Amino acid sequence: MNQIRPALLIIDMINNFDFTHGPILAQKTLNIAGPIKKIKDQFNQQQLPVIFINDHYNLWQADYNRIIEYCRNQYSEPIYKKVLPGENDYFLIKPKHSAFYGTALNTLLHQLKVNTLILTGIAGNICVLFTANDAYMREYKLLIPNDCIASADDQDNQYALMMMRNVLKAEVTSSQNIQHYIMQSAYPS
Repeated sequence: MNQIRPALLIIDMINNFDFTHGPILAQKTLNIAGPIKKIKDQFNQQQLPVIFINDHYNLWQADYNRIIEYCRNQYSEPIYKKVLPGENDYFLIKPKHSAFYGTALNTLLHQLKVNTLILTGIAGNICVLFTANDAYMREYKLLIPNDCIASADDQDNQYALMMMRNVLKAEVTSSQNIQHYIMQSAYPS
């Protein structure tokens, strides 16, 4: 059996929620921020890679502090109190829905010798699903904590989880079960 070498991807959690269903998605994002933070803290403790991938908001600079300030408002502030990039986390901007499209993500994952991706973030039925699809085509093992992705519509979110499980062969589980995978992870020195 191959050794599990995971990376945690946190997709679009820095967000201004300035769109039609933004307030609804903001509330659902707040609900997933706590479980994501627990996984992130565990990754940080074990010195495993945490990679934030985010929309650029036409700033086109991979400067998460500028993007955070640009997106700061009544909807994002409670989420920011739970999960933001730390000094040892990676941060990439993306031009479209998939975290792979037009980014250095695949190169970074190869340099880190990652073979397993834990996908979290928003929107589950768009950016997380498109990222999962691109990861599957690149032959990464996928783990999806079902309490760590959110979409504006719950049915769309459930459909995305079903597609990731049935079509992309992802293991869809709870964030608590992710601990088992993290504990198995050991990168060679």
